Amino acid sequence: MTIPTHIGVTMDGNGRWALARGKQRTEGHLEGIKSLRKLVDCAIRYKVPYLTVFSFSSENWRRPKSEVEFIFKLLKKFVNSDLDKLIENNVRVRILGGRDDLEPALKTIIAKVEEKTRSNTGLNLNVAFNYGGRLEIATAMKNIGQDLLDGKLKICDITEDLVSSSLFTAGLPDPDLLIRTGGEQRTSNFLVWQAAYAELVFLDVLWPQFDENWFVEALEKFSSRQRRFGGIETVT
Repeated sequence: MTIPTHIGVTMDGNGRWALARGKQRTEGHLEGIKSLRKLVDCAIRYKVPYLTVFSFSSENWRRPKSEVEFIFKLLKKFVNSDLDKLIENNVRVRILGGRDDLEPALKTIIAKVEEKTRSNTGLNLNVAFNYGGRLEIATAMKNIGQDLLDGKLKICDITEDLVSSSLFTAGLPDPDLLIRTGGEQRTSNFLVWQAAYAELVFLDVLWPQFDENWFVEALEKFSSRQRRFGGIETVT
């Protein structure tokens, strides 16, 4: 199999998994954490350099307040329970997304996990939290616009590379593969700019049911595709 340099994953289906079993949606999120651990373990064992997971979108604020608060508590719990293991496995964690409107306790947790894993050289685990692709691009445009007003940039300086370096993902390679569970076939505002040439794999499995077999299936689908990046098919 061809191992992608960067995999992005939309972990969809927690709520539907729970409701189908007569459980509260929050129980689906709890079960989803177990699948996240499985995904991280797979990325480490298959030597994937970069993994980005979509954990909470900027649109998820529209969900019931109780569910949003539960997800935040779950993030705190995950960091507190798994940070030592991430450090032990040489995983570097970066949180991607807006931070200005987050509560101070969450900002502290984010700073803690990034600082404690900063020197790790293994898997780069990026958690898209309070993230939206359009929000990311709009934020980059505001920053570039301010630099234009301040005289730090000229119009001719605006290039694709400049935009890329102004995004939350600055310094990261673009994803080669985007995986979405849950059966839905859309990207839902995830890595809008970065995924221009990513291969898309949609898996008909709810996130709490995700395991290594599904991970391998996604890799096999990726490996079967020829990536042309706007060119023509190579004939051998």
